Amino acid sequence: MANNPVEYIQHHLQNLVLGVHPDKGLMFAHSAEDASEMGFWAIHVDTMLWSILTGVLFIKIFRKVAMNMTSGVPGTLQNIVEMSVEFVEGMVRDTFHGRSPLIAPLSLTIFVWVLLMNSLKWLPVDLLPSLAHMIGIPYFKIVPTADPNATFGLSIGVFFLIIYYSIKIKGPGGFAKELSFQPFNHWSLIPFNLFLEILGLLTKPLTLALRLFGNMYAGEVVFILIALLPFWAQWTLYVPWAIFHILVIPLQAFIFMVLSIVYLSSAHEDHNH
Repeated sequence: MANNPVEYIQHHLQNLVLGVHPDKGLMFAHSAEDASEMGFWAIHVDTMLWSILTGVLFIKIFRKVAMNMTSGVPGTLQNIVEMSVEFVEGMVRDTFHGRSPLIAPLSLTIFVWVLLMNSLKWLPVDLLPSLAHMIGIPYFKIVPTADPNATFGLSIGVFFLIIYYSIKIKGPGGFAKELSFQPFNHWSLIPFNLFLEILGLLTKPLTLALRLFGNMYAGEVVFILIALLPFWAQWTLYVPWAIFHILVIPLQAFIFMVLSIVYLSSAHEDHNH
């Protein structure tokens, strides 16, 4: 798949892109140059595929447990699901100070979905890309959260909810007043307040997306570098790094969930009352 280490790293960091090439029409990108020429509307097929598959897996598991819930001695899967639900409910109860039936299930979805997408990092870095290459697929990245398109998709969804609840709870006038008179409650400082508040508002999805992407992408690069080592040396580094990700993978899902709850809690605060 690659003639040298540089090509190997570039190959593993390239997504499978489907888009409209200005000269070749609708096609899968066979090089980074093809992908760059397809522009904004190109789709990262591998990111979409694994995001959907992990989302469906989340729904299937939780639906199966809900349908077979027992009040007797629970099985291992029921225990895991119940612990996840109770953990997220506790975080929402302690962090979210408004009233909304959406926040708890949304937080559970974010936590488990991001956790499952991150967990794909434990698969050997060459396994699925090599199988894909054998059937003619040029690129095939596994971890959706190592792609900024996935992390920004999640964070922008949270951002729209922040705007929606800010307007719903405070009203259009109350939201505009909050932006205009904080942190300095004086009419002459409205332009300065608007600059600070709008900037702070826009950095929320930016920091959510980049924090998750940066950690997952950096971990992916390290796994790829380890795969370049001789076989006997790979396992001496791969196993400790994979064990380290036992902490990193759930931690990044937890941070994304908690920040989402905090931002949505702030959107529910009405400073006029």
